Amino acid sequence: MTTPKVTKSARLTYRRATLADLPLLVDHRHRMWSDIATRSEREITEHDPRYRRWARTLLNSGELIGWLAESPEGSVVGSGCVWCHSDQPRPGIPSLVSPYILSMYTEPAWRGKGVATRIVRELVRECREAGYPNVELHGSRFGRRVYARLGFERTWEMRYWIDRSIPRRQALALAKVRRKGKKRLDRGR
Repeated sequence: MTTPKVTKSARLTYRRATLADLPLLVDHRHRMWSDIATRSEREITEHDPRYRRWARTLLNSGELIGWLAESPEGSVVGSGCVWCHSDQPRPGIPSLVSPYILSMYTEPAWRGKGVATRIVRELVRECREAGYPNVELHGSRFGRRVYARLGFERTWEMRYWIDRSIPRRQALALAKVRRKGKKRLDRGR
């Protein structure tokens, strides 16, 4: 299947996601994980219902805010969310909420045309208007340049696997994906 050419001048509309958009948000998150290629298709598919339940609850409560980009024909070509979750008190940070941008996805034909940039700006605007002092995210290799251009700074995170079988299962799933000629591991993670 060939990807249609899309000009940058095509007028998109941007709007806040509603609960009615949940199936689309789940689909975009699924395709985001598929494109990143660090999980098997089976793992991603098994994850979809858990994400759907989680996102439904948080969209209803207002803790999860989504933004969508719609083409002139009415199809959604990009989406992203910010999760405003409780956080610990920290010196110098007056808020007990830590906004986290997640589930960023742009349809392949629309990549490189500013869709993700505009969605991130809308999510950051939401956080600014709510009075939060910062917003964080984990950028895949696809989005790092977008986030850096917008002023996001790289931070240092560390992880300790309590269940040591998880990274092994992920490595085996990734090796299987590689053998099938799919995308490479995100080396920046």
